[in-house]
Amino acid sequence: MRALVQRVTRAGVTVDGDQVSSIGPGMLVLLGVRKGDAGAEAEKIASRLLKLRIFEDADGRMNDPVGDREILCVSQFTLYGDTRKGNRPGWSEAAGGEEAEPLYDLVCERLGAKKGIFGADMEVDLVNDGPVTLLLET
Repeated sequence: MRALVQRVTRAGVTVDGDQVSSIGPGMLVLLGVRKGDAGAEAEKIASRLLKLRIFEDADGRMNDPVGDREILCVSQFTLYGDTRKGNRPGWSEAAGGEEAEPLYDLVCERLGAKKGIFGADMEVDLVNDGPVTLLLET
């Protein structure tokens, strides 16, 4: 499982012209599920995301976890795009929808996250704070 994490001042998801989710200051998580991932990987990445210290503490140091800030989690199978050969990404490592959706839902539940719409063509709008962008893998 891969999570591309961005610290944001705000983020939102729009589908077919309708905003389906939005958050204020917090964390945008683009989540990719690999073939063969299971509940253990979902639990592990959710735990790591909740403990990830990417927010400023009282001393201005990047030392605080997400805490009471909001989280927006968006499914992102393209995180498993393989571009090592040719010019067109291959998707052989990405889990299919039947395998990925329940794990995506589990991560979102553990995070208490707002969500995009799994499998939809989404427009993701964000203002990256810092910028801070990290890649986590299980």
